Amino acid sequence: MGQGRKGSSDKKESRKRRDDSPSLEDSNKCRVCRFPLLVALFQLLLGVAVTAVAFLMLAISPSLLARETPHWAGIILFLVSILGFILYCVTYQPDERTSMQFIVKLLYFIMCTTGLVLSVLVVAFAGHHHSQTSSFICEKVGDDCVCSLDQNDPIARTFTYEGVSDCEAITGTLSFYFLLQILLNLFQALVCAVGAFIMWKHRYQVFFSGLQIGSPSPQQWQKV
Repeated sequence: MGQGRKGSSDKKESRKRRDDSPSLEDSNKCRVCRFPLLVALFQLLLGVAVTAVAFLMLAISPSLLARETPHWAGIILFLVSILGFILYCVTYQPDERTSMQFIVKLLYFIMCTTGLVLSVLVVAFAGHHHSQTSSFICEKVGDDCVCSLDQNDPIARTFTYEGVSDCEAITGTLSFYFLLQILLNLFQALVCAVGAFIMWKHRYQVFFSGLQIGSPSPQQWQKV
């Protein structure tokens, strides 16, 4: 009689464990969507794009300033994406019991915030320079291109771009690159904001992902 009760109890516990554990199909579902893998992928692509466009801008004229060719913003975002991949590979432990997990999470949050600030700065600089280059009146002087906003004003500030074969590259191509930098860095700022927000919410609020299976107990949720 006692063995029958014990066997029945074992069957109930076994059934409960099966109900509590997520199925293999659910555990593998949308693995790419798991944080921060998808965010890190977007950061990697945007960082490479921003850096590539910046070097294309620098190829127009070597006299362009660092704020006009924001390759530094793309490099920072590339580093953030690498940190995101490391965070994805770190084994999750409840309540951040490992120092590695805590350090990587903190660095990722700080780097995402830094990337957000830098992207906003690039948008401001690129917006100003795009408005400026769109209004330039340029003329070729030797191997350089001398531009000004008003040629009739004798004290108007002039901008000299060295090594430019055609002034159309300044008023046309360079202006287009500034517009492209505005769009790319807007997306970059948005992705960094999403990454920083999710990290903050995961650290200071209840943040779960996945499907609840079986019992409505909070222990059935799969935490990020």
